Amino acid sequence: MSSFGVKLPLTRDSEDGFTSLKTVRHTIKQNLKMLLLTNPGEKVMDDGNYGVGLATFLFSSKFDYTKAEIEQKIQDQVRIYLPVINIRNIDFTPLQDQNSISLSITYDIPDIGTSDLLKFIL
Repeated sequence: MSSFGVKLPLTRDSEDGFTSLKTVRHTIKQNLKMLLLTNPGEKVMDDGNYGVGLATFLFSSKFDYTKAEIEQKIQDQVRIYLPVINIRNIDFTPLQDQNSISLSITYDIPDIGTSDLLKFIL
């Protein structure tokens, strides 16, 4: 079966050699997660603007101010690098140790008529 790319992190698969992304929905979800986790300037062969760099916000002492800043950065990056999605909601929850956050992003993919949720702890 054809695929859209390799699923990250790399894992072995007896069918394709490595586990593949076989749907547009899963490919977009992985691309969104990579956009969020990549630090600006980290992506090779890029102009230095790609990436939200969520890890850089983890140790900020002004979480309420940073929350709005993170949301705006996510919106700006998605508008440039993933214009195929429309973000409906971004939710941050600081975890007890204050050095982690739970992030949930609900988004629509109009071209294929579906919605999805990306949720992870950083």
